[in-house]
Amino acid sequence: MNRTGGDELARVRRERDLYLRLLELGRETAIEPFLQEALLLLVEMTGARQGYLELVDRSEPDGEPRAVWFRAHGFSTAEIEQVRFLVSHGIIAEVLASGKAVITPAAVLDPRFNQRASVSSAQIGAVCCAPIGTEPTYGVIYLQGSEAWPLLSDDCCHAVETVGHLLAPLAERALRSYRDASITDPTAASRARLKLSGVIGRSQALARVLQQAHMVAPLDVTLLLTGESGTGKSQFARLVHDNGPRASAPFIEVNCAALPDNLVESELFGAVPGAHSTANRAILGKVAAAEGGTLLLDEVGDLPLMAQGKLLHLLQTREYFPLGSARPVRADVRLIAATNTDLRTAVAERRFREDLFYRLEVMPIRLPSLAERREDIPELAAYFCAQAWERHRLGAVHLSPESLSALQAAPWPGNVRQLAHVIEAGVIRATADASAIVEPQHLFPGVEVSAAGAVEAPSSELENFLRGSFHEATRAFQKHLLRHTLEDTAGNVTEAARRLGVARSHVHRLIRLFGLSEEKPGS
Repeated sequence: MNRTGGDELARVRRERDLYLRLLELGRETAIEPFLQEALLLLVEMTGARQGYLELVDRSEPDGEPRAVWFRAHGFSTAEIEQVRFLVSHGIIAEVLASGKAVITPAAVLDPRFNQRASVSSAQIGAVCCAPIGTEPTYGVIYLQGSEAWPLLSDDCCHAVETVGHLLAPLAERALRSYRDASITDPTAASRARLKLSGVIGRSQALARVLQQAHMVAPLDVTLLLTGESGTGKSQFARLVHDNGPRASAPFIEVNCAALPDNLVESELFGAVPGAHSTANRAILGKVAAAEGGTLLLDEVGDLPLMAQGKLLHLLQTREYFPLGSARPVRADVRLIAATNTDLRTAVAERRFREDLFYRLEVMPIRLPSLAERREDIPELAAYFCAQAWERHRLGAVHLSPESLSALQAAPWPGNVRQLAHVIEAGVIRATADASAIVEPQHLFPGVEVSAAGAVEAPSSELENFLRGSFHEATRAFQKHLLRHTLEDTAGNVTEAARRLGVARSHVHRLIRLFGLSEEKPGS
């Protein structure tokens, strides 16, 4: 076959493979995986080292974006921010506005773009940018080169433009699925607007606090988070920080209940050398460590009254005095306070300053208990189950339908944190039993569970069990694994240590801890 025929055959095969990949992509209706697979297809097709793909839902009546999704390949976090800037101010903005592709071998030299600060500052080289659909435009494809990357060919860019047209109906269907899902998923709008890594659930109760997070994240306002222990107040504070203007600055968390009374002020505000017996050098306080970022004071109700006065001064003046210093220090921090106690009662009992309470309660947000979002338990349970077997490097295990029913029926005085611990303990017990399914007896050993999965034990008995189950299960699993390994190695501690991936001295300590020193293998 001559060269011309061979080139033509190669082109036909490429087109065939492209359409097959697009057919596969057409089966994906969820936006996140759709973006991931579409970007992977483009990178493989063009050989690009850097790529960016964005979808925009413009279903609001005024045409403003209702939600934006994007995926990037080959860009650092800082470079992604630069590309995001180009969306609204640079090359991509022109493509989205005109619905026409932009192709340039070197944007930094192109008179259409080289006067733009976003282009010149990044020294952008070859660019191929094409819309996903026209009238309407659902999004944009952006491939970027550099001086070290061979220039994109015209044929390559025209192929990208073609893919943009072919992706349009698939993108439209994914967006339609998102809109349909948002009707039954009250958290959908918040998920589109916020970075919500690790936020699990679709309940109305969760949707309400996510809406509040979206409202307060961009504001530099003091928050007071309340709610029962284990409801996720620290996670919510981190969420607000990560979605606000201080996201790139420190997030410092302080558990006020864990601070010794005589060191509270030093820990929070720092100390000059000689300020107290242990201050033999300058001590950096947590307020200074959080400079420019967010300071979370968890269990703020446990602060001593003297420290409460200094905290009030910080909130009123944005200044504080390190312990032993007569010079004020200016502070630029956002304060979030959290508590599971009733501060109004503490004020009435004169354990908490009334003026500080009103300063903190500028924007109170209550985190819902697990009982208020019980419909989220199956999704939370599946998430914690996968986390547990991955963290402990165990084989994949899953929760049985009966276990899910039992989890939904059980009381959870410790809320989401308690649920996570119980499931982790259940995964460990199931693995020790060589079971790939976590059954109710693994989650609640010794507690009666009906055939339908309902917990039949009195709630007080179940709560007593739940208090210590995680640590007990961990110890039981460690003992079982160590004993089994010693049996397999005929009591050879060196070989057992090698198989377990720990030091011999650690194996000897565990043998003594679990009372295995006098046991013979197989006994």
